[in-house]
Amino acid sequence: MGKSSKDKRDSYYRLAKEQGWRARSAFKLLQLNSQFNLFEDATRVVDLCAAPGSWSQVLSRTLPPTSTIVSLDLQPMTPLPGVTTLQADITHPSTLPLLLQHLGNKPADLVISDGAPDVTGMHDLDEYIQSQLLLAALNLATCVLKPGGGFVAKIFRGRDVAVVFAQLRCLFDRVTCAKPRSSRGSSIEAFVVCEGYSPPAGFKPSLETPLGLGMKFPESRKRASAGPDGKDKEEEHLVDGVREVKLEEPGGEEEDGQEAKYIASFIACGDLSDFDSDATYALPEVDEHGQKWKSKDPIQPPTAPPYKTALEMRRQLGGGSGGNMSTS
Repeated sequence: MGKSSKDKRDSYYRLAKEQGWRARSAFKLLQLNSQFNLFEDATRVVDLCAAPGSWSQVLSRTLPPTSTIVSLDLQPMTPLPGVTTLQADITHPSTLPLLLQHLGNKPADLVISDGAPDVTGMHDLDEYIQSQLLLAALNLATCVLKPGGGFVAKIFRGRDVAVVFAQLRCLFDRVTCAKPRSSRGSSIEAFVVCEGYSPPAGFKPSLETPLGLGMKFPESRKRASAGPDGKDKEEEHLVDGVREVKLEEPGGEEEDGQEAKYIASFIACGDLSDFDSDATYALPEVDEHGQKWKSKDPIQPPTAPPYKTALEMRRQLGGGSGGNMSTS
């Protein structure tokens, strides 16, 4: 993020630099934790799509020193004390044994992901790509989470977001959509907080068969619609190999005969006295030491930004380039 007037007046941007965070997104995880106590009893945590590392910073500062924290990203990330950083693809099968090795071959208590694609401005496309990234993170999470564990990930709230909620609800006891106060209200981003990992019987997570695609569940999970040959009638009509999963919620069917849909609760996180992320505030006259306030440089510029080639081309043409910092 450049040093424009609006950037200077973004309170969370300033606070991130003053408190030593790599990005303002650190406050999002802090506010989510204040609402859901995510870090309670968490000793093994995995941070997916971690660069530039603000969420990993929160973990390293908050969790006990004996905790195991593993961070993954396709981009290189500057090391953090107490955090194991891996440059790996969360969708590649070779990533799982590497991750388990650094977890001591023990299941994780919590998996978090603040990953997001480079938005195009076409909301339907952005929402779809983000949901695929979320499901990729979820698939890896199911391979390492312990029963009862938690999963937190960024989501774009769009027209079809209820489908993602329903998929998550198949694997967790509680699914909540949360909007931290540090997340701009004008943004469609929010976070799904999934608690109580409880996969269906017979579910075997694997990076080679994402989310059990094409798996056959035990006879006990067959529905009453089975035909004379014992095969489930609906199983014979898969669309692109995807099986429909019905949730049995209290109350059963709706009055009109339609099956009830799962609707995730929506919670706004953060104290009402916190800064409004969409508002601008007057710049302070003095800093915490009583000196005239000056804008500080970003704590950790991107190690290998995707726009690096563009900056080099501009430099060759005689154009300038300014510092940058993640705005997540």
